[in-house]
Amino acid sequence: MRIPDDAKLSTLLQHFGEEEKIKGAVTPPLFQNSLFVFDDIKTLAEELVTPDYDAPPVYSRISNPTLEVVERKMAMLEGTEAAKVMSAGMMAISASILSVVEQGDHVVALDTNYGPAISLFKEWLPRFGVTTTFVDGRCTEDLLDAVRPETKLVYLESPSTAFFRLQDFEAICKECRKRGITTLTDNSYATPIFQQPAKFGVDIVVHSASKYLGGHSDITAGVICTSKERINKMLQPAGEIPLLTGTLAPFSAWLLARGLRTLELRVKAHEKTGNQVAAWLDDLPNVEVVHHPGLPTFPQRALFLKQMSGSSGLFSFEPKVQDREKALKFVNALRIFQRGVSWGGFESLAIPMLAQPMDYKEPRNVIRLYCGLEDPSDLIADLEQAFRVAEL
Repeated sequence: MRIPDDAKLSTLLQHFGEEEKIKGAVTPPLFQNSLFVFDDIKTLAEELVTPDYDAPPVYSRISNPTLEVVERKMAMLEGTEAAKVMSAGMMAISASILSVVEQGDHVVALDTNYGPAISLFKEWLPRFGVTTTFVDGRCTEDLLDAVRPETKLVYLESPSTAFFRLQDFEAICKECRKRGITTLTDNSYATPIFQQPAKFGVDIVVHSASKYLGGHSDITAGVICTSKERINKMLQPAGEIPLLTGTLAPFSAWLLARGLRTLELRVKAHEKTGNQVAAWLDDLPNVEVVHHPGLPTFPQRALFLKQMSGSSGLFSFEPKVQDREKALKFVNALRIFQRGVSWGGFESLAIPMLAQPMDYKEPRNVIRLYCGLEDPSDLIADLEQAFRVAEL
């Protein structure tokens, strides 16, 4: 089939990367094989010596036609030259970071980054001589003030974990480009439906595809969206067979392709429900603050409107009564919201957190909610009864 040049996003989500209909199959087949054979051993030898992003697949831990469907679609969605699907979001994050830094380098990251990413910066990279300075991120000047001569990477996440704070991509990336610093952001929250960081100058965009991209709570996966040159550097740092790939398994990639076809429909449904539930909470006298970029009262509303075209079903709130036991009782009293980490699937989730970003004088009880595909009135009723049970 041929996709029209002016095709809209909904059409591209269904068909881009799937134009070739193998044996007439409307859904691309699953290539559940570990290796690929060649008619000419010379061709195989050349691919092993100088593997390339555009080269035919040799080994499924490097690439596979099922993975390529997702990679083409994700590069198109994020507006990057290439993409690579990995076995988990943290694999995508780790591979991207390790492709940029080396001994003696410095990183600027956020104090509200995804927890495992913070652990990587704090606990693992120092073992190899890489240091990190953590900043708030909402003030561009403060972030750039943390840059040193040895800074090689600025690691962003907009909106960030738990408190959903934004960073000004355009202003940060403009200055980082001048200084030869790579910028990297996690775009799992917004998805490329609501935000394309590369358009604002971000060099590398990563996703936990276990969340909205997959959408069905049945896979763990990650995606890296960037240039072909950077992908090749991640996969073949020494011009040899990749040693640390963590490439996604074919069946998981097939499921991820399925998830992408309904991505726009799902995230818009999650956004609508999330905004409705968050607005209800924002009006409650027993709620101190709701951290949700989709609210008109969100402190960084102007930047939200500049960088994003929508929000999400994920947000958090702080009860006025700061009682840890009552916060736990509230979450345990929920009937439809289930207790669990991660998010992005069909099911609503809640998790109590004790968090203290740099600008907080003491830890705060923060309850993170994820609104799934249930009816919003049922979710509000569930929260209402949990407030009564917990006396919160």
